Amino acid sequence: MPDQLPVTLQDVRDAAARIAGVAHRTPVLRSRTLDRLVGAEVRVKCENYQRVGAFKFRGAYNAVSRLPADQLASGVAAYSSGNHAQAVALAARELGTTAVIVMPEDAPRAKREATAGYGAEIVTYDRYAEDRVAIGQALAAERGLALVPPYEHPHIIAGQGTAALELIEDVGELDALVVPVGGGGLIAGSAVAATGLLPGIRVVGVEPEAGDDTKRSLEAGRRIAVPVPRTIADGQAAEIPGELTFSVNRRLLDGIVLVSDDQIREAMRFAFERMRTVVEPSGASALAALLAHRIDPLPRRIGVVVSGGNIDVRRFAELLDG
Repeated sequence: MPDQLPVTLQDVRDAAARIAGVAHRTPVLRSRTLDRLVGAEVRVKCENYQRVGAFKFRGAYNAVSRLPADQLASGVAAYSSGNHAQAVALAARELGTTAVIVMPEDAPRAKREATAGYGAEIVTYDRYAEDRVAIGQALAAERGLALVPPYEHPHIIAGQGTAALELIEDVGELDALVVPVGGGGLIAGSAVAATGLLPGIRVVGVEPEAGDDTKRSLEAGRRIAVPVPRTIADGQAAEIPGELTFSVNRRLLDGIVLVSDDQIREAMRFAFERMRTVVEPSGASALAALLAHRIDPLPRRIGVVVSGGNIDVRRFAELLDG
């Protein structure tokens, strides 16, 4: 393994400068009830208030805005279950180009409609029988588009890391940072920012029980694939960690904890009832880990990333009634 990480703190700072004034600087919330239930001081970074309703806009804009002019003019392509799809679609629109997005047939309706609403063309596939990466690569090659991956790119990782950069700039010292894990881009960028600014901080990832590919991979010391996860946390339904993201995460993470779908539902309910904020299942997993007392030993000051809030009212009610 090379000594130099593929993304540095300076890369995250450069990304922050590039997205400033385009992406939102999202709020950090505090709940006394949450502190009491967890037994620690918790600072909640609310990426559900980001443009497109999720952290993904940070990395997508950072990556798309750095494309050479001729590639940008030709258009971009991406594959995503929803949030990256919307992020690339909006970044393309902001930068005056077009986007084609490969999305699973069962992607949440709200995410499909929002992606189309930003002007993107949508191509669907069966996530349980087809390979989205192969489809996206073939489509990009056929149409001459620049492929913007959801996490396997230094500019994506650096952009996602700006969420943790902002959090630490706003709240100062933290003993631990707890972050949802799907493909690993958010936690990789967050870990680069957090460990660069606060040496000694613990960085803990959270996965759904059905999709524990990163946990297994860290324990094995190599990337491990799992069957396509069936979980309400659709944004975390990854089969295998990214090669680039894993190269960062295996060096910087202190561990991965798992949460059940029921625990995710309870975190969504808590965020809505006690913090008056709507969080999608993938976005709620890190909060679920705190409420379920999965972080051991328990630090005194914890930062937690709520990564997104893209869910329609019907699906939200259905999950909380389930």
